[in-house]
Amino acid sequence: SGNTAMSQAITTATRTRNHIQYDHVAVYANVDGVPSVIEASAQAGVCVVSWEEFLERADRIDGKPGIDVMRINEDVDIPAAIDKALSFKGQSYDWYYLPENGMMYCSELIYESFLRRDGSHLFTPAPMNFRDKDGNMPEFWEELFAGLGKEVPEGEPGTNPNDMSMEPVLTLVHRYFD
Repeated sequence: SGNTAMSQAITTATRTRNHIQYDHVAVYANVDGVPSVIEASAQAGVCVVSWEEFLERADRIDGKPGIDVMRINEDVDIPAAIDKALSFKGQSYDWYYLPENGMMYCSELIYESFLRRDGSHLFTPAPMNFRDKDGNMPEFWEELFAGLGKEVPEGEPGTNPNDMSMEPVLTLVHRYFD
């Protein structure tokens, strides 16, 4: 979702799926009959963008959108999940990366939207890691949290696109760059 300092900070601190590093996750849905994506972006918070716009702004791999499409392989009420994701529309981006604070980051939107029929979360939170593979804290995170007057929430429960991509509840169905 952009070769920015934020993207690099996310990918250096999280695991990979088959050597692919994800820095963003979103929900594909037909919204008012239009193929769309519901996402929490740093630029716009929780919003709906057209699928076409989402594809156009994706990083390129060999000239093609660097996007994988994954499908839930459990019995989940998908319309309810989409409605839940849409209910967060307008919330600000969660630069604090904390739960239940009226703001959302991308994987938090997915975590909060996709629930099993018994109401339990489909995805698993884990202690958040903001450090790179050498154990160093990237300058991006230090500056961001210093500016917020907060400590980096290292070890707090949370989600990230790479961990989420490896959850057994997802099946890869299409890779745009292959």
